[in-house]
Order: sequence, then C-alpha cells, then structure tokens
Amino acid sequence: MQVTMIGLDLAKNVFQVHGVDAHERPVLRKRLSRAKVAEFFAQLPPCRVGMEACPGAHWWARQLLQLGHDVKLMPPQYVRPYVKRNKNDAADAEAICEALTRPSMRFVPVKSLDQQAALLLHRTRDLLVAQRTQLTNALRGHLAELGVVAAKGIGRVRELVTLLAEANDDRVPPLAREVLMTVVVQLREVEQKITELERQLLGWHRTNEVSRRLATIPGVGPITATALVATVGDPAYFRSGRQFAAWLGLVPRQRSSGGKEWLGGISKRGDGYLRRLLVHGARTVVRWQKVRDPASTWLGNLLTRRPVNVATVALANKNARIAWALMIRDETFQAGYVPKARAA
Repeated sequence: MQVTMIGLDLAKNVFQVHGVDAHERPVLRKRLSRAKVAEFFAQLPPCRVGMEACPGAHWWARQLLQLGHDVKLMPPQYVRPYVKRNKNDAADAEAICEALTRPSMRFVPVKSLDQQAALLLHRTRDLLVAQRTQLTNALRGHLAELGVVAAKGIGRVRELVTLLAEANDDRVPPLAREVLMTVVVQLREVEQKITELERQLLGWHRTNEVSRRLATIPGVGPITATALVATVGDPAYFRSGRQFAAWLGLVPRQRSSGGKEWLGGISKRGDGYLRRLLVHGARTVVRWQKVRDPASTWLGNLLTRRPVNVATVALANKNARIAWALMIRDETFQAGYVPKARAA
C-alpha cells in the first residue's frame, strides 16, 4: 500500500514515523536516527507529512518541502488530545498523523530562513533587555542597602553610576564600590549590544516593504513591525483580523456552557512576545491621547467609559486587526478610514 500521510515525531536524535494509506489504515511504523531521516523521505513518493511546531520543525519542514512533500505544522496543544493512553514516541507520531486528517485542524505557516534570522534578532534583544533589567535591579538593591536611592526609571540609573565614579563619596565603601563597578561595566556592555541589535533590526525594517507599511500604524514602531512580519509570514493563514487578534490572545477567554455566556480576561494564548509589544505600543498611544484630546475619538470615548488598562488592550486588539488588514491588502494606514459597504 502506498503511504499518503505521515506523522513525524521530532526529537534530537531519535525520530518516529507513522504512515497511513488512502483509507487511513496504518501501513508504516518506523524509528529513524537523525542521520537517516532525509534519506528515508528522499526514497518516499510525495505525500503529506505532519509535524508539531516545535524547535527545529521549521528547518525540517523546509528540508522535506525541497524533497517534494506537502508539509504541515500543527500547534502541539492541538495534537495532544489525539494521544491514546500512555505517551511515547510511537503514540505521539500516531497522534500527529490522526490530527493531520482533521478538516478543522489549524496549521502553522513554515517560516523562511530570513524570518527565523529576524526572529533571532528579536529573541536575543529580548534576552539582553531582561539581563539589563536584572543588572539594574541588582545595582539599585545593593546601593539601597547602603542608603543610596535613585528615582524610578532606567534613565535614573545613570545617577547611581555617576555616584560610584566619585571616589570621594563616603557613603559607598571602597570594597563595595569596586564590586559594584563590575556590575556597571557589564551593564554598559549589555546596553551597547542592545543598541547594536536595534540598529540591525532597523536596517532589516528599512529593507522590508511590509514592515515599513505596518510602522505607519500609531503604536506600532519598527520593532513591533519587524516582529509581526517575521512571526506571521503569510497573513492568508488567518481568515480575518479577528482571528489574528484571537491567535495573539487579545480576546476574552470564554467559559460558556448551557447557553450561558461567560467572558473573562484576555486569553493570553499565542505569541506572548508579539502581544506584549502591541500592548506596550498601545499604552504609549493611550498616554498621549489623555494629554492631547481625551474625548473626540474612538479611543477617547472608550477612556471615558472603561479603565485605562481595558482601553489599552482594546487598542492593542484593534491594532492587531489593522496590521492583518494592511498585510493582506498591501496598503498603508489611513487615519479615519471607513471600509466600503459590501454589495447586497
């Protein structure tokens, strides 16, 4: 029997294959080492291959696409319900193959090498920003123990650095000063690396036409725009902007039953990094809206009725929908845009 669909369970060294024929009957169960995977699929006729969207999945997807196979990536949480009884590699591969047959299954777009490189810039920058926060908190905490306190904000840390540079300040003992200067040196190195990564992201943003169009949205800058382009890739995988916002976790979580609807806080599903960038950008717009013109726009009217945080998330949701629309229609942001009425 010819194999028509394969569930491939990825791992570091040992891969499990589960294949079915046109009638969805199991005809192939095989365990492969990493070195034998490409050779095995090169000998198979073109078929549909399903994998979980896990580390390394996009690289393997590109390799199998070059061999002529139809590759589909699925979120692991959507595959988990199809695992029967005990969990092992064979059961996981079978569950992947079964999930691949479901008509309502949602798939993950395969990322290109350029997209993954841009995301690597974002992940590294995010890591360094977290390290900068740790170093800043350590510096503040140690100096607070000595009675030296600075105001809130990353910009105020320079006051502490200046104080440490003054050797004649008796509030900081010489030994403590020497140790804390080590933290200051590391903090400066991290800041320089963050600046360099942001320069590279800005260069990538300037060369990407879609990213430049997304940056025209109020509250979406080059960092958020490049993250959207690198993460989403093909916006056609989403049926609407509403589905895209739901994928980002910017919609209420439902726990409805028995005909009674119950909506809670936002679901926080999907890409937490993208959601955080959109919310931070929306918070900046909300801050300026309150200063300039508090009640003449959609956001201003919302701020008069709902708390600031609720309005911020609502604006982040709106910006996500606008971003999807701009990507799918190849347009730029237009303030006060009114969509055309649909034909009857």
